[in-house]
Amino acid sequence: MAKKEHKGRTGVVYSTSEEFNYSYDGEAESETLPADKQKLKVLLDSKGRAGKTVTAVTGFVGTTADLEDLGKKLKNKLGVGGSVKEGEVLIQGDFRVRLVSLLNELGYKVK
Repeated sequence: MAKKEHKGRTGVVYSTSEEFNYSYDGEAESETLPADKQKLKVLLDSKGRAGKTVTAVTGFVGTTADLEDLGKKLKNKLGVGGSVKEGEVLIQGDFRVRLVSLLNELGYKVK
């Protein structure tokens, strides 16, 4: 068993059976759609962030690696901080207008 394999297990506390073998049916990541097929939303959010505003890009369909690459590109082009969490790209500050134009340049459909 791999060192961190147990973290994906849910619903199993302990088994004394010698024949017991846990099989994990994790969700397979969907293949990344091309940029022109994506429909992204750009939102301003400040809830649960101690009053600080972030601009969220949601609606990305694809692997987490591709989402992290997109987040890195956006943060570098804007010159600001941010993160990728739970399928969203979070950019620190209010950059809705600039994000929409950047995503359009990259070929994404933005709302």
